[in-house]
Amino acid sequence: MSILAQLMYQALVWKERQRARLPAPTPSTGSEAEHLKTGRRGEMLAYWYLRQNGYTIVARNRPARSGAGELDLVGWDGPVLSFVEVKTRTTAYAGPPEAAVSRAKQKRIARAANEYLRHLRRKPVSYRFDVAAVAWDPHAGLQVRLIKDAFKA
Repeated sequence: MSILAQLMYQALVWKERQRARLPAPTPSTGSEAEHLKTGRRGEMLAYWYLRQNGYTIVARNRPARSGAGELDLVGWDGPVLSFVEVKTRTTAYAGPPEAAVSRAKQKRIARAANEYLRHLRRKPVSYRFDVAAVAWDPHAGLQVRLIKDAFKA
């Protein structure tokens, strides 16, 4: 485990705790929608969470050339190549974050992953699909829960 990854993740967790103590933000008139900012925060938190847990991240937000979608994070967990879909939710209204990875979304991720695998020089012995579920906790801010081998393609 990298000390840098551990420090970065802890700093982000601290920042989320501070954010949880503040009153709910008012919608901004800025150029970026609030849900996109939240998604980006969730991906950053998931990235450092995975790094802290020993993943070697080799790609972030990798679009498929075929238009099959995007791979949020790709990383090695030991000898296994992991394609990680990050889902962030700020309320429980729509269910847990991992519920947003529908069967259609799984197929798009699998197509993008197969395209990624075809272009690799080093062929992995095995790979899997993980989901990083990032959910809002009113006392602690955004929290990451990793679901390894979340679905089969």
